[in-house]
Amino acid sequence: MDIVKRRIGLEQEFFLVDEAGEISDRADEFLQICRQTAADQGLNSQYFVPEFVKCMLEINTPPAYTGTELAKEYLKNLKLALTAARKTGLRLYPLSSYPLHIMPVMRDQPNYHIQARTVGYDRFLHAGKCTGTHLHLEVPPGVIDPRVAVSYNSTPAEREELLNIYNLATACDSVLISLGRACPFYEGQAIGLAAHTIRYRGSEIFGWEGVYTHLQAVGGLRPYAESVESLVELQFERYYAWLEAIDQAGIERHLFLAAGGSLLKSAWNPIRLNKLGTVEVRCIDSNFPSVTIAIIALLEKLAHRVRSNHLQVKPTKEVCTFELTDEQLLVPDFEYLNGELLYAAATEGVKHPQVKAYVDSVLQFAIADGGEGAKYLTQLRTELDHYQSIEAKILQEFTPTTAELSRDAGLRLVRECCEQLETQVSWLDTEHPLATLDEQCQLLN
Repeated sequence: MDIVKRRIGLEQEFFLVDEAGEISDRADEFLQICRQTAADQGLNSQYFVPEFVKCMLEINTPPAYTGTELAKEYLKNLKLALTAARKTGLRLYPLSSYPLHIMPVMRDQPNYHIQARTVGYDRFLHAGKCTGTHLHLEVPPGVIDPRVAVSYNSTPAEREELLNIYNLATACDSVLISLGRACPFYEGQAIGLAAHTIRYRGSEIFGWEGVYTHLQAVGGLRPYAESVESLVELQFERYYAWLEAIDQAGIERHLFLAAGGSLLKSAWNPIRLNKLGTVEVRCIDSNFPSVTIAIIALLEKLAHRVRSNHLQVKPTKEVCTFELTDEQLLVPDFEYLNGELLYAAATEGVKHPQVKAYVDSVLQFAIADGGEGAKYLTQLRTELDHYQSIEAKILQEFTPTTAELSRDAGLRLVRECCEQLETQVSWLDTEHPLATLDEQCQLLN
């Protein structure tokens, strides 16, 4: 396979709600209809997947060679799901957190109980109250080995590509958090932070109470890999951190292994290696299709340019933006990336001058790759001074008059977001969704 011909895939999680906007635990019934509808249309029924709580589901895509192809597959499966929802009196709510208080019902499966017992049930339920979008960047076939992380039989060129894509994805963390911020409300509160990032990833340093606050090796952003050997070491370091955590929780290790646990399945990090043969980018909020497709275009162009120009992604101290040399893409070192920059991205977002400068440099690098979506990303870069995330736009309309969002306002927000999702699928469902974005030439909405 040509080194520049790699595929990209997508998973997006959604909340299931009824016509009033109330959370619904009917995911099993809904997914059965999705799968039957897919089978009736001669489509793959396995792209409609349950999540660990019964009010949430995941819609996947087959791997695609271009951003346009991936966007089409994503919209096709999403359109099918919306049709199934109408048949059952249900709707899909697409944003990263349900705005009101909920108590998700967890599925009775050993792997979920092991995770919940290890991190604590109350803490683990944060994972059932926020949704994410995962993008998969393919690496050379066979280079990822689920047993040892990186295959001993892979070639130096294959390992180098894996290393650069992993480091590139890591460097994009704060950019994707900032551009993709979706719902400003979590459990009825406008917390002023990127809720999905805070409540899922967590941080002891910043005082963010989330699922992995005290297990950053397992759920936080991991350092860049200076070499393939250090990439492998990061995988085993995380694996043993998880085994030690389940030991402390009084869980016998063989139960974790019997439930499907393994070296790579002990990772819930924002960037991780996947046994499918991909670097999986997990730091993106679930959001409207316009945002998701723009991010598809951005990541596809970034990865393609690194591969096609044979660039080494090199973390460098005192570098605060993407800086291109003849053979290297210089990116900020990990201390800055996972410290000052992450905090700014999760608080002020693109309004913070350091985040804005960083996002601007990443967009500039991606736009140079050209192709569909480049015009849209160019317009986004031009208007970055006035950029508003979906989160910011919602706050303009739903500014609570008290400390907590009222139930009526929260349900209205849910219904409006469901309608916006359906509207966007209608106008983006074309032969060239990225070109449709280009034609709109407006900020993400």
